Amino acid sequence: MTAERHTTMDQKPTGTADEIRSAVAALLDTDPGAIAGDDNLALLGLGSLDVMRLSSRWRRAGVPVEFEVLVADPTIDGWARHLDTVRPDSGESGGSDGATA
Repeated sequence: MTAERHTTMDQKPTGTADEIRSAVAALLDTDPGAIAGDDNLALLGLGSLDVMRLSSRWRRAGVPVEFEVLVADPTIDGWARHLDTVRPDSGESGGSDGATA
């Protein structure tokens, strides 16, 4: 794992698509600009273990993401919506009912 890849994955997500895209791009070893918001991340090569690693890191950073919600909508846009919903500073209750569009 490169230092850049490690740093990107360890950053606390704020729910922005660009930050999520950077974390995913590091895992896929690709340019963040190559990943569209509605691209299916599983079809791009992101595996369930990668999603689990990201969700674990985000939880340790204080963001109570739900693995099941992430895999149900494996897109940058879907993840940004979910993180915006469950983020402690979002002011919302966070829960899987409001996490999908």
